[in-house]
Amino acid sequence: MTTPTVPLLDLLRKAGVEDTDFLREAVEWFLQQLMEAEVTQQIGAGPHERTAARTNSRNGYRLRDWETRVGTVQLAIPKLRQGTYYPDFLVPRRRSEQAFVAVIQEAYVHGVSTRKVDQLVQSLGMSGISKSQVSQLCQGLDERVQRFKQRALESTYPYVWLDAKYLKVRDGDRVVSMAFVVATGVAQSGDREILGFDIGLSEETAFWTAFLRDLVARGLRGVQLVISDAHTGLQAAIRQGLQGSSWQRCRVHFMRNLLVHIPKKAQTMVSARVRTIFAQPDQDTARAERGRVADHLAERFPKASALLSDAETDILADMSFPSEHWKQIASTNPLERLNREIGRRADVVGIFPNRAAALRLVGAVLMEDQR
Repeated sequence: MTTPTVPLLDLLRKAGVEDTDFLREAVEWFLQQLMEAEVTQQIGAGPHERTAARTNSRNGYRLRDWETRVGTVQLAIPKLRQGTYYPDFLVPRRRSEQAFVAVIQEAYVHGVSTRKVDQLVQSLGMSGISKSQVSQLCQGLDERVQRFKQRALESTYPYVWLDAKYLKVRDGDRVVSMAFVVATGVAQSGDREILGFDIGLSEETAFWTAFLRDLVARGLRGVQLVISDAHTGLQAAIRQGLQGSSWQRCRVHFMRNLLVHIPKKAQTMVSARVRTIFAQPDQDTARAERGRVADHLAERFPKASALLSDAETDILADMSFPSEHWKQIASTNPLERLNREIGRRADVVGIFPNRAAALRLVGAVLMEDQR
């Protein structure tokens, strides 16, 4: 093997302390020698060397810039007359390039702004990245998100929660508030799963119905109780799309609706009185307590009393199921933490450029939560 004309030690010694390029040059020299050694071993001879073991010959070089912590190093990768050579030490670099793209994607998923992504890129010693480039990199998430969104539902889900969160999305020349809907469920095994998600212009009946039909087409079955707020479009969709299931009106949302009819100074008292209904040991006693509370409210707060009477079946549906499940199936609270996380990530973006971008980001958040 040919002896290098400038040993690495001599190169380091000749570099002055103030020479900021010496480390980069040392790395470049070392990598070049490593490639020459690998090629010599592969073809059985050094440059211009004649041996009986030679099986191939060199055929020039191809240049390649490689970004490192010490700057850009210029590599001259040897070419062969027969076959190809690619240095082993660059294979991890290939993976690291993919990992770098993944970092950009994860930064976007975690709600990092484009400006912060640009700072991240520059801190790694590379040139800045534009907003459009960040968006292009994030397109790699689409396939993963779509697979997750359209996967088959293979279990039975006795309990299903439905909720919506509004996001600002650009639609042509306008910025509109769109409904991002999420369905979660508890499988027969007790595992909680994200069943589906989508985005639409509003929570109209047609949109919710199409969403629920898609869940059923993907395998949703065995639903006994659906928990949601009292949005009229959603209620109609549940009746059409999940026939045979009961509906539990979220008690947290119900209390908010009820207290609208109560003066602020009386809200604490009324809340405590209404909660005695839900503290009963079974559905029959809860119904009886509901009657007493409604009668108590009728004189001073007739609208609240009427609302409580009309909602009796819906706010006590959970009591038809095992008592150990009541706390979890009485409201959409199990979805609240997820909605807060969606909100936190979405707030950083502010206004999504289109629906696809909203699906990509929030879908990735949901995938992350599912793990």
